[in-house]
Amino acid sequence: RCDVALAVSAAAVGDSSAKGGVHRHVIEEVMDILDMAQRASQRRDVFHTSFLTPPIIAEAMLAIEKLADIKAVAQGGYPQAERCRISAGHPDSMRSDPDVVAALSISGNFRLEPCSHGDFLGAILGAGITREKVGDILLQGERGAQVLVDPELVDYLTSTLEKVGKVGVSCTQIPLLAIEYEPPRTKSFKTVESSLRVDAVASAGFKISRTKLGSMISSGDVRVNWSLVSKSGATLKAGDVVSVSGMGRLKIGEIVTTKKGKYVIQLIQYL
Repeated sequence: RCDVALAVSAAAVGDSSAKGGVHRHVIEEVMDILDMAQRASQRRDVFHTSFLTPPIIAEAMLAIEKLADIKAVAQGGYPQAERCRISAGHPDSMRSDPDVVAALSISGNFRLEPCSHGDFLGAILGAGITREKVGDILLQGERGAQVLVDPELVDYLTSTLEKVGKVGVSCTQIPLLAIEYEPPRTKSFKTVESSLRVDAVASAGFKISRTKLGSMISSGDVRVNWSLVSKSGATLKAGDVVSVSGMGRLKIGEIVTTKKGKYVIQLIQYL
């Protein structure tokens, strides 16, 4: 891979690296995406990734923003999707959002045999599908689940998927507009801090001690914008999302600096 692509990728993930380091596999995958996006742009074509995890999506979109003559969009089938596909190419070839995600309804009588996310995923993978071809899985209780997939898999899955666990199922394609999801419930409040350090703000947001949050950072349990944080002194800004394992997510809202140098921070906690 050329030195230019390497330099651009390294610069693009610099912000996240400063907050605690980006996993090597994330950097490598971002570089692959950049490489393919650049080639697609040069050919006036569009490149589509498989479904990606949130850390890779965040870093890749940040990296692509720094490149000229490349436009990108991340799509997961519905607004709150975690696993998304990135489409990237020359702006002239990206006049509209590409059709790269399809929705399936897997229905059956799960009243007596409840199935988990893992059960539905296992049934799909057991049909010979690789994980990167599958997006989010939205459970619907005793009715079954809705699953986002690569459109190329629709015909195959609708004709071959017959069981999830011990339950017989039917698998049909549905419009993306028929996806049933609940907007996340949130709670908004303010905190006044003398610093924008992640340990200060997040400990206030999650109502735990700063020492405990520092230990969780050391254990690899804290992420900012889905990238691991390894330093308690990493600073936050408006729009950042802090995730703590087992405790949920916290979004940083408006930040106002007082005359005394304190920070009044709006926090939005996802319940």
